[in-house]
Amino acid sequence: MSTYTVLVVGMGKRGLHHATAFNANPKFKVVGICDIDGGRLEAAAAKLGNPAKGADAATLARALQPDVFCFTTLPNLREPMMRAGIECGAKLLAFEKPVALTSAELFVLRDLVRQARVKAVVSHQHRYGVHYRRTKEIVGSGALGRVHTVYGTATGWMTHMLSHLIDYTCWFNQYAPADWVMAQAAGRSKFSDNHPSPDYLAGFVQFANGVRGIYECGAGAPDLPEVAKWWGKCRMGAQGTDGFAEVLTNGGWRAVTKTGTCQGEGAMNYDHDMPLYIQEMADWLDDDQKVHSCNFEHACQGAEIMLALQRSAAEGGQVALPLATGADEQALLKARVPERPALASCEANRNEFGLGAG
Repeated sequence: MSTYTVLVVGMGKRGLHHATAFNANPKFKVVGICDIDGGRLEAAAAKLGNPAKGADAATLARALQPDVFCFTTLPNLREPMMRAGIECGAKLLAFEKPVALTSAELFVLRDLVRQARVKAVVSHQHRYGVHYRRTKEIVGSGALGRVHTVYGTATGWMTHMLSHLIDYTCWFNQYAPADWVMAQAAGRSKFSDNHPSPDYLAGFVQFANGVRGIYECGAGAPDLPEVAKWWGKCRMGAQGTDGFAEVLTNGGWRAVTKTGTCQGEGAMNYDHDMPLYIQEMADWLDDDQKVHSCNFEHACQGAEIMLALQRSAAEGGQVALPLATGADEQALLKARVPERPALASCEANRNEFGLGAG
């Protein structure tokens, strides 16, 4: 049985999740970890069998030449991390969403992966939850009739959450390409966050198969009172001529079809989701035909939609897809989003975005 070596860069919460899941799978061995925080690096090493350590990802990667280069760093470091993984000869790159902060960067990253012919995955791992899978099963079964709308809402801000909303609803829609988008944005307080975002973004996507996508992220997104955890107030679903099905990240799933109503439990659970995400990497490394569910090409499709929504919010009007040229959507938004605060949909959102009493 082939065993694949792994270097994990970034030993924060998500990096440790990845490294622990890799080590628990007999197909992988974590041979190195990297972080600029020495204390965090030492603490992680003790939990992972004391692999090689370093503060410079490229240097450690060249020395170890891992089969898998996994990086869980902040989103402003995508390109240097990807170059380090490719240059060390890794067979597979694994990294966190969002794919890129700008379309200019997205095009560079996409070219790097395609030219290197390296496998790559992006951690949209919520899909392994039983509630996500049950929703996908209902949508794909034909029980909703002709699906005409997919939708996603999250109270968390855009750069944290919109990538998830788009990816899973594109999954529900068989990854049909998008033709155009249109969006609006409000609020500036989260532009200084390490996942920079307008406080609220809402928009529409027209998919080539006629399905309409509707998305909201941030302060103005609707509350889900039935979900206690604020970061879990995310809803994704599909509507058709004969009913609807939807999943709540921390609130199970529910559906209405011609045969009646049904619902079930489920909540985001790294202990459940990460092993399945990691196992699919082993399967793809073993067999080129077993393409990972969270593959880079699907993630790029969602990233381009996400960036087009931002461009529309900044420039006004509809934006056609695929994008013809790259741009810095972060700069466009910061230049165009009005100074006035976003209006929140509920007290919890007002508190999270520091908007004061309603």
